[in-house]
Amino acid sequence: MALVELNRIIKLMEKKNLALGKVNFIMLAISMVIVVIGFVLMSGASSDPTKYDPEIFSTMRIKVAPVICFVGFVSIIAGIMYRPKEKKD
Repeated sequence: MALVELNRIIKLMEKKNLALGKVNFIMLAISMVIVVIGFVLMSGASSDPTKYDPEIFSTMRIKVAPVICFVGFVSIIAGIMYRPKEKKD
């Protein structure tokens, strides 16, 4: 009896029943790495009252890194929305 129930659960968890496919998960993983790279580029040493660091206003931190993060977030949305073309028999 338990074996029949286990087989039923396994059939429910088959690849066909997942909301997202393999390509979607790969796209999501790549997108998350892009977002993390953007946040790493934004990080760095900070200024404090005793020492001024002009590097906090660098182009990389102010302009490039946020654009990279934005591209990563948009590609996450694209990875979720992507639907592979169905093959016709």
